[in-house]
Amino acid sequence: MRISTLFRTALAAAALMFAAALPAAAQYQSGSDRTGTYSTDEIIGRGHKFFGVVSRELAQIVEYAGSRWGQPNGYILGQEGSGAIGVGLRYGEGKLYMKHGGERRVYWQGPSVGFDLGGEGARTMILVYNLPGPDSIIRRFPGVNGSAYVVGGFGMTALTIDGVVLVPIQSGVGARFGVNVGYLKFTPRATWNPF
Repeated sequence: MRISTLFRTALAAAALMFAAALPAAAQYQSGSDRTGTYSTDEIIGRGHKFFGVVSRELAQIVEYAGSRWGQPNGYILGQEGSGAIGVGLRYGEGKLYMKHGGERRVYWQGPSVGFDLGGEGARTMILVYNLPGPDSIIRRFPGVNGSAYVVGGFGMTALTIDGVVLVPIQSGVGARFGVNVGYLKFTPRATWNPF
């Protein structure tokens, strides 16, 4: 009974934090210049090639993100691994592509805390909205992650700060269940320090 109450409380807190991030992101998107962005079809096409599958679920996630935040001006393709027993860690690496801003290799790490258990390895596509330039990715992005993976499938979260929104889309192998709060720290070089 107590675990059920704790889970519902964590889920409610996660929903509130996610909802609070949406108005700020929408405000920046509506006032931004929409040139230099990727269309939904371009993102879905790149996602299909990257994940190696043609999936209706991927298209639905990309379309949902597009309806929330508009068209991204960049995306990251990479892989990551994570695990948690209440407290979790996440590490990844990939390459950032921007429509008119070039590309750069990035690494990400982050701690999380919450009602969360399991581990996974995932191919990750991160949609990037309102990023001024490739070097602006080097910072921390707070967010909420609610996940229920059972050997594969796609999942989506949202991270935002100062109007920049990141939407990681993952297709992984493993078993993970729970809700957590944390952040991702993007760095120019790999590091084991998630803080």
